[in-house]
Amino acid sequence: MTQLLGRVSPEEEEQFYAGTEAAGLRAAWMGRRLERKPQVVPFAWRWNDAQPLVLRSGDIVTPDRDVERRVLRLANPGLDHGTTHTISAALQLLLPGENAPAHRHTPTAIRWVLQGTGAYTTVEGDKCYMEPGDLVLTPSWTWHDHNNEGDVPMIWLDGLDTPLVNNLEATFYEQFPEDQQPIVGVGESERKYASGALRPAWEDNNTPYSPLWHYKWERSHAALQSLAETDCSPFDDVAMEFSDPATGGPVLRTMACWIQMIRPGINTKAHRHTTSAVYQVFRGKGHSVINGQRFDWGEGDFLVVPSWSWHEHANDSDEEAILFSIQDIPVMKALSLYREEPYAENAGHQPITSVFEG
Repeated sequence: MTQLLGRVSPEEEEQFYAGTEAAGLRAAWMGRRLERKPQVVPFAWRWNDAQPLVLRSGDIVTPDRDVERRVLRLANPGLDHGTTHTISAALQLLLPGENAPAHRHTPTAIRWVLQGTGAYTTVEGDKCYMEPGDLVLTPSWTWHDHNNEGDVPMIWLDGLDTPLVNNLEATFYEQFPEDQQPIVGVGESERKYASGALRPAWEDNNTPYSPLWHYKWERSHAALQSLAETDCSPFDDVAMEFSDPATGGPVLRTMACWIQMIRPGINTKAHRHTTSAVYQVFRGKGHSVINGQRFDWGEGDFLVVPSWSWHEHANDSDEEAILFSIQDIPVMKALSLYREEPYAENAGHQPITSVFEG
């Protein structure tokens, strides 16, 4: 028991702490006694394990006004809820002919398309046909619904800032009166804003998110290949952030989206930063080292890097590896809490102390 400068007896000290507890007070110097809350841990999910279960979920439940979405969340074993403390990632399945009803909510969401064609997401009346490698935004409080006009199942990665919004107690939700919202255009945001450096001169975009809902894979891949011929990062190799064409900043206020190429033979240097990230291996194979633990990954796999964790990526194959990631960088930078540190020892590479076997 911590002594109060020797001025009270053990019995009096015990009475003091009992009194603070009864009054709803807690002595800050006793914080070390509090039970530690669950923490984000590095973890990986295998596509070969997840994909059959996602497809099987089509026989278990159907999206409707009660179910809303057929999703399987990437559950971090160190948390009660969420993939990181700020991001919830999930795999969503939409079968041919199905509709995931229109709604809106304060948590912001992204869709990273993994498999299939023929489905579309309508965002604020804009019908966005989705193909593998496409990024679709459904910003906070925007109407959105999903529909599959094709003849094959569609699977995509959902990324939401739900844990953050829930902790801020700012979660609100509303259903649209009909299952589908009226369509006012097809690919309008892409036609207006996908050129990036140019936008309609008469529009003054003041929304807190990108006016471009839909980032097509062909443009993203071409930009990666172009950058690979010019420059790279020692920590992330050829990495690009999807940006808001109106501001040049992140596409969303709470989440940033990256696409990066780890070229054949590259082993990036390790660093750490006060942001967490969820990665999806879109192409190729390789491995990452997180806090000394090696994670081997292949096409389709998922990986979580907790905040302030040493991490580096490597590609030992003869083909490019492409990683997509969702990160909470905008939040940390907006609060002036972002910091980054390179790994200084062993030429920037961590010693491997264990191998992930999950």
